[in-house]
Amino acid sequence: MPPNSTQRLRFPDYFFLSPWVITLILFWLFPIVASLFLSFTDYRLLSGSYSFVGFDNFAQLFRDAAFTKAISNTFIFTIGTLPFTTCFAILLATFLNGRLPFKTFFQSVYFFPSMVSLVVVALIFTSLYARGGYIQLLCGLVGAPYPQEGFLFSTATALAAVMAMDIWMATGYYMLLFLAALQSIPNELYEAARLDGASAWRQFRVITLPHLKPMLLFIVVLNSIKSFQIFVEVFVMTKGGPLNSTNTMVYFVYEEGLQKFNIGYGAAAANILFAVIALVSWLELKLIKDKTA
Repeated sequence: MPPNSTQRLRFPDYFFLSPWVITLILFWLFPIVASLFLSFTDYRLLSGSYSFVGFDNFAQLFRDAAFTKAISNTFIFTIGTLPFTTCFAILLATFLNGRLPFKTFFQSVYFFPSMVSLVVVALIFTSLYARGGYIQLLCGLVGAPYPQEGFLFSTATALAAVMAMDIWMATGYYMLLFLAALQSIPNELYEAARLDGASAWRQFRVITLPHLKPMLLFIVVLNSIKSFQIFVEVFVMTKGGPLNSTNTMVYFVYEEGLQKFNIGYGAAAANILFAVIALVSWLELKLIKDKTA
């Protein structure tokens, strides 16, 4: 075939592509379009009837104190976990990338929390955070202040407790990604830097960080999307309480749509969340790419 000719898809090509295309339409495009449609309606689930209400759902959301609190909590959760998870993951990956005995063992230990079911981890930490639990016992031994009713029942500590658990669980996964990126850096660069008398910190700043930037971009965007979609931890540990102090945008959508059956209202909140995630991801891509250019 001439190199400049355009190759057209034939019937077998469409046949092999069809499972992916059907999956995309049924589980991605159709739910997005249906959710957008429902957000402009007052849909009644039991009767299947609806009426168009325009932008009333969206206007009511921004007057809803529970929703604005959910937005605030979601941003606090994302901003509060993202830097710690990323920094800890980089430090652990750098540590494990060196000449370390039992390196495979430590990699497995740090990655293990990411392999455990999130529900199981949330239940374990619920027990640890409970009144009279292990963490409260440790705080008492070292003289640190702690809420008498338990960490998850205090508005001052509930969200921070969920954030700490998420950081502990997610760090190992991102550590493995950073470790893969570190192992792709040519060792000759470090040898040349050592011959020039560069310190370990200068090697990390001049060689390691620039080579980690593509992986850093991927992890920051991925972790941000995951953080904005936090649900299981809140559902298992706090149910959005106490006093909405751990209520998040996804849990708000779940509560409105599947518990109170305010389908249109919940769909409007879900579309706002979709727009927020898309905007934040675009800003992160733009900022990091501008800095790496």
